[in-house]
Amino acid sequence: MKNSALIKGTAAIAVGAALLLGGGGTLASWNASQTATPGTIVSGDLNVSAAAGVWTDRAGATINIASYKVVPGDKLTYTQVLNVTLTGDKMAANITTSGTGAADGFTAGNVTVTGPALTIGGTAVTNPLKTSQTVTATITFEFLSTTSGRSDVGKSYNFGNVGFNLNQITQPGLS
Repeated sequence: MKNSALIKGTAAIAVGAALLLGGGGTLASWNASQTATPGTIVSGDLNVSAAAGVWTDRAGATINIASYKVVPGDKLTYTQVLNVTLTGDKMAANITTSGTGAADGFTAGNVTVTGPALTIGGTAVTNPLKTSQTVTATITFEFLSTTSGRSDVGKSYNFGNVGFNLNQITQPGLS
């Protein structure tokens, strides 16, 4: 009889637990939720565009580079207006040139090629640029007056592949 009472008691506990957990009873659990509205992320822009550039001689006179023949002592300047677009918080970029090799046909010690020198409204600026603006970039080619004899007669320097590059950098002081 004692076993029968034990079995009935165990069965009653099992049925009660099943009712509470599974189906008939109430087992309360609180839950809450809230939606967030973090907004939309939008990217900025980095771009450079240019119109035709101009070659000038040491005196500032415009020259036709296709027909101009340099002589020792000549210094030619290529001026290019660049429209720089830098849109974005913490945006910064450097302007560099490509395609201006050291000698490119001339004897290395007889020529110097420099650039780009950057100005905005006639005032010199340095890299990095941090805002959209119109920048004037100049490259100089100098056939040095120290060239002697017949050195570099009939030589050529090809500026046909010169490019102005705008390369994004991390602004100084930011990570």
